[in-house]
Amino acid sequence: MSVALLLALASAGCAAAALVELLDAPRRVCGGAGATPDAELPNRRLARMTVRLAQVARRAGMRGAAGDLDARIAAAGTPLGLGAGDVVALKGAAALAGLMAAAPLAGVLPGRLGIAVALAAPAAGFVAPDVALERRARVRGQRIAAELADVLDLLRVAVAAGLPVGRAMGEVGRRMSGVLAAELDAAAARMQLGAPRSQALGTLVARCPAAGVATLAAAIARADRHGAPLAPALEALATQARAEQARILRDAASRAAPKIQLVVALVLVPAVMLLVAAVLLHGLAGSG
Repeated sequence: MSVALLLALASAGCAAAALVELLDAPRRVCGGAGATPDAELPNRRLARMTVRLAQVARRAGMRGAAGDLDARIAAAGTPLGLGAGDVVALKGAAALAGLMAAAPLAGVLPGRLGIAVALAAPAAGFVAPDVALERRARVRGQRIAAELADVLDLLRVAVAAGLPVGRAMGEVGRRMSGVLAAELDAAAARMQLGAPRSQALGTLVARCPAAGVATLAAAIARADRHGAPLAPALEALATQARAEQARILRDAASRAAPKIQLVVALVLVPAVMLLVAAVLLHGLAGSG
């Protein structure tokens, strides 16, 4: 039964890879700038397989979006260019793949364990895209919070030098690296293409899941509405962002102390006791 299980899992993987190769064959034959090189990294192949799986699921009729899925995709940075319909289709395809992968296990595992695996695998596949989106949004939020103070300082300098807000955002985005700088550059590009500033700032807030970015957008909107100078507000926001980052570092350091003590208690102390026991045993053996 174990050999049959391994063969079933291997055949499922080969079928998925064959589907991706079949769908990518016309693009590779045509070549050009979008052609995929033969020596491709595994993570790029996995990303392409995810996109293709979502496309196949959508063609099979798995469509629609639920709740705040658009907002969660935007907060995650629109990974792989997937939309809400693509993610819903991917959830359905992942659930089906989980069911197919669990089918051989359900026949091998004893008793109710096989039934539990057959029920849990599709559910895990269905929620896996949501978990991935939440994790990506959380990581992006942490990176943006770490970059916020420096970006605000440079933006304050640009605004104080007389640049308009839109152009200042674009200059900061082009001259700095990081997630927040890239989003500022994209927001400035939207405004240059004619999008209203309120709409560009709303998109910026949706794509940057950090509290400081929403405060920044509110400060820019308030300055536009009342004509107040923006530089003092940016300086205050930068100071607040640095204080928040220092607090986060202190909290991380306070949580690290018990972990270090646990390592000392479970690793270093037994190691020292073993050395002492070895010396005592050697002494007893020599005296005997």
